[in-house]
Amino acid sequence: MKLVVILGPTASGKTQLAVEVAKRINGAIISADSRQVYRGMDLGTGKDLEIYGDIPYYLIDVVDAGETYHVSRYREDVYEALDAIQERGKQPILCGGTGLYIQSVVQGFEYDGVPVNAALRDALEPHSIETLTARLVHLPMPPGFKPDTSTKKRLIRAIEIAEWCQAHLLPARPRPAPDAAIFGINPPVETRRQRITARLRLRLDKGLLDEVKALLQSGVAKERLTYYGLEYKYATQYLSGEMDESTFFSRLNTEIHRFAKRQMTYFRKMEKDGLRIQWLNQGTVNEMADEVLTMLRGKPA
Repeated sequence: MKLVVILGPTASGKTQLAVEVAKRINGAIISADSRQVYRGMDLGTGKDLEIYGDIPYYLIDVVDAGETYHVSRYREDVYEALDAIQERGKQPILCGGTGLYIQSVVQGFEYDGVPVNAALRDALEPHSIETLTARLVHLPMPPGFKPDTSTKKRLIRAIEIAEWCQAHLLPARPRPAPDAAIFGINPPVETRRQRITARLRLRLDKGLLDEVKALLQSGVAKERLTYYGLEYKYATQYLSGEMDESTFFSRLNTEIHRFAKRQMTYFRKMEKDGLRIQWLNQGTVNEMADEVLTMLRGKPA
């Protein structure tokens, strides 16, 4: 059974599209979002569970906030989800914006199995991106390893992998990557910008700051929360009195726009790495779903 993949930057409408496609092909959706796995982190990660309706979904609310979750575990969890979906006789649809997670599934990175080195991560975290980049440049690169340096978090992971591979053999690949048809959504920049800003205002109105307060009160460390993404980083700083409300909104809004650009950069990197992404024409959700189904049937779009 071919895996259908729907990817796109934040606020592109990919979840709505995945749900519409799932309705038409008896599908079940697997989230490809590195933050939606955490319980209690709903508004800041954009789970939008009401959109799914009766469509089954997987890999949302998998672990408690504060726990460590990494790409190698994600890939194993996807394999389990694929088996469960197949047993239910449904079509799997992988949907999200975390390019690294998607690529780990459809290309089967051998490097996903490199274990997390918490002590190394703690030691590297205080350093600047420039210092970390210089450290990575001076490390020998394992064969075929193409480090993702788009964020500080991923730069640290690249150093972790490169250093580990100097003294260890790579773990065996657990199972072949599934056959996948990958579809991408890339709205016009101005449309995306308007959606991001409107969505941020809505999430704040719904209680994003209360969500962050609850996480802090539950015992999740402030340092850990800032590691979980922009919304949690800036909300934590605001609640700690490090900036006023106007600065908080302005900075967070700007950084989310930049994040969307970095997502698109990573998707282009995926194409350079040999993955074929079929970019959809912009239209309504129904029109894009029609286009996906047409291409899945092997007919010209």
